Amino acid sequence: MKPECPKNGPYGVMLQENKTYLWCACGRSKNPPYCDNESHKGTDFLPVPIRMDELSYINLCGCKKTKNPPYCDQSHLKDE
Repeated sequence: MKPECPKNGPYGVMLQENKTYLWCACGRSKNPPYCDNESHKGTDFLPVPIRMDELSYINLCGCKKTKNPPYCDQSHLKDE
């Protein structure tokens, strides 16, 4: 089973320090790019935890093709 592609590009997000976020790996979340703790049930996908040591602006993968989850590696550009 392949993940769904909710966005053909990155989600630019600001993450608070010392807070754990869950990145949606299945692409079916109703709250992308974060896991909604429901949509992946019945699949082999699990959310990917993210925790930053300081306030950070990062690009999270939206296409689900990254080789470095949960971070965008610009794999979405290879489809164009």
